[in-house]
Formats: sequence, C-alpha cells, structure tokens
Amino acid sequence: MSRMLLFPGQGAQAVGMGRELAEGLPACRGLFERASGILGFDLLKLCAEGPIEELTRSHNAQPAIFTVSTAARAALAHFAGGGWAVAGAAGHSLGEWAALCEAGVVTFDDAVRILQARGRFMQEACDAAPGGMLTIIGLSLEQVREVAAASGLEIANLNSPAQTVLSGHADRLAAGEQAAKAAGAKRALRLAVAGAFHSSLMQPAADRLADFLEGIEFRAPAIPVWSNVTGRPHTTPDEIRRRMVEQVVSGVRWTDCFTDMAAAGMDLAFECGPGSVLAGLGKRIAPDVKVSHILDLAGAEEAAKLAAES
Repeated sequence: MSRMLLFPGQGAQAVGMGRELAEGLPACRGLFERASGILGFDLLKLCAEGPIEELTRSHNAQPAIFTVSTAARAALAHFAGGGWAVAGAAGHSLGEWAALCEAGVVTFDDAVRILQARGRFMQEACDAAPGGMLTIIGLSLEQVREVAAASGLEIANLNSPAQTVLSGHADRLAAGEQAAKAAGAKRALRLAVAGAFHSSLMQPAADRLADFLEGIEFRAPAIPVWSNVTGRPHTTPDEIRRRMVEQVVSGVRWTDCFTDMAAAGMDLAFECGPGSVLAGLGKRIAPDVKVSHILDLAGAEEAAKLAAES
C-alpha cells in the first residue's frame, strides 16, 4: 500500500486548532514554540483562543495552518513509530510548503518565515486591488472556462471534476455568478477570502516573494512532492523555487495532483491539519483512495493504526 501526505490551504483555519496536539505531545508544543520565536508572538495562543479575525489575516493564517499541519504530522509519527515511511506528499496552495518541508526541500524555520512574508505580500496585494473568489459547482471545466471568459474572471482552483473556483476583481463576481447560473451550475458561491488569490491580481505578491526566496536554501526533495502549478512531481531545487513563485498567480491544479498521485500507487493518504476539505475532494476525484484526517490526538492514533494495517 502506497501512503502519502496531504496538507490543507488557507481557509481551513479555526479557533482551537492545534491546542490538543500541543498540550498532549512535547514534540508538537516544540513546533509552536519554534514558530512563535520566529514570528514574534505566541502562535499557540492565537490558534487556541483567536480572535478569528486576527487568525484569519493572511500573514497569521498561513504560518498558523502550516504549524498545525506539521504538528499533526508529528503526532502521526509519534503514534506510528519510526518503522514506516510515506511515498510522497502534496498540499493545496500554502499547504504545498508543508509538503516541501516534509520532503526536506526547506526547513521548518524557513517555511515559517516564508509563509509569514507570503501572507503579508498577498494581503497587501489584496488591499491594493480588491477582489474575491467564486466557487462553481456542477459545471464542466469547459463550461467554467466560458463563464470565466464572459465575466472577466480567472480560474484559480481546479478542486475536483465538479468544483472549480474563479478569482478576480470584486466588481466582476456578480457577473460570474449570473453567467454560472445561466450555464446550469448547481451552485455559485462567493468565498469568505481576503481577495483574488491565484489570479493575476497577485502578481505584486509573486514578485516580492521571488525576491524573498532568493535568500532561502532549497534542497532536492527526499520524496516526490506534487506541484500545484503542473499537477506533477517537482524536480530540481531551482524548478521548485520558480514554481512556488508561479503558484501565487497560477491556478491550483488539485484534481491533476490527486489523480497523478493515485496513478502513482497512492491508496491511503493522511490529511494533516485543520479542516477536512481535501478528504472530501479526494472522494470525488479518486474514490478508491482512502483519506484519513488528522487534527487531534485521536485522529493521529487512528491514522497510525491504519498505517500499521496497510
């Protein structure tokens, strides 16, 4: 059985996330303490107590979700012991950084620094060009492309065969809703996000991230990590650095990532971190792949049992 790791993206944050992990396992608490020292504030307190408005700010949410996800992975390792390994990893948007950390491409400390900066750059781009995102359910990709062209929006996330997210200027979202409904969409929902992520409006953030990453060492991945930009495994450190800048303005090809992982032999995956969005999407992309969700100690222990049985 081929086991792989999945890591969630922004929007998964929730007050209380990570508290039990940190209280129950010293290794998990140590990750929060390391992240807090880098960020300059008590990350565990923010995750555990909120307020949600502060936790949701991109420069806080991104390193917070990353740290909780990494702590969930540490909990799985604790219960599973050292006698097992994973065959690959992938993450949705910011979650890709957790996957790269898992593969040894970047260190935990550098990932925290990157995500605090990435979140700040993205938030400032949102403030400069107000935008939003629209989830379309029940249309084919070709139909969604027609909706995007008609409304002036861009495809941001290819989440599953039946779910695609559009992104763009705030004043174009209503046109996107109308075009989607006219095309027969089951639902067209605006997302509660700060702006037009994974669109050309994020170009200023991508440019600043490119400069920031020049000071970060990238290493060759120890295990395959699937790229959001290509839907295929990353290759060299230079390619990874380039793709992670492109990712800020490119659509997340999650359907392609998950499909390719399944084709590579994945039949058991562990979603490490807050929320269970990736498990839900996985059922729609490759139903034969079992996805176990890990956010607390009980989830980590249950996942470890599945790993032992596989």
